[in-house]
Amino acid sequence: MEQVLLSWSAGKDSALALYEILKDPAYRVQALLTTVTEDYDRVSMHGIRRSLLERQARALGLPLEVVRIPAHGSNDGYEARMAKALARHQARGVTAVAFGDTSLEEVRAYRERNLARAGLRGVFPLWGRDARALVRSFIRLGFRAITTCVDTQALDARLAGRPVDERFLAELPANVDPCGENGEYHSFVCDGPIFSVPVAYTVGGTVLREGRFAYCDLLPAWGTGCAA
Repeated sequence: MEQVLLSWSAGKDSALALYEILKDPAYRVQALLTTVTEDYDRVSMHGIRRSLLERQARALGLPLEVVRIPAHGSNDGYEARMAKALARHQARGVTAVAFGDTSLEEVRAYRERNLARAGLRGVFPLWGRDARALVRSFIRLGFRAITTCVDTQALDARLAGRPVDERFLAELPANVDPCGENGEYHSFVCDGPIFSVPVAYTVGGTVLREGRFAYCDLLPAWGTGCAA
């Protein structure tokens, strides 16, 4: 059984990739690997508070490996910090990292180059699958997610803070990848078949950053269900 890390964004694609990996007897997930922007203590790009990230990991029953990166750091700095984290897990028997990427060749090539330098390989359980079919499978399986970041150059800012459901899919413009593979939107998964309990939250305010990205803030809450 191969020991792997799962690149975890807290969103739907990484959740669906984890679901697929956990079904495969060839792999054992050693930990979730997440980058957190240290200036804000939030998941990079998705804008999810670390406290919610940690609740997710507990509900999934998996250790969390957080790589802290500065808000405006260099790519070289990011790669150096990531390499240190990978080396720690490689020493514990990890030989691969799994990702939720579906179609961007340049992103996959970049990941594979970095992993090769560390003596690791990449696993892409969702690669090549139809994007709309993937999201519908995510919904049909019982996962629940909410959009946390919307690129307003691609989508209306009002779609931030919306549940990822059939109604949401129907409102996406024809030129937008249904999985948001090009960064059109990011999400937070609060429940699903791989969760022991839902991750409760309440919806906070929405702010526009960099004149472009609409972030919907999610606040940790207590309860037996999630709001999405």
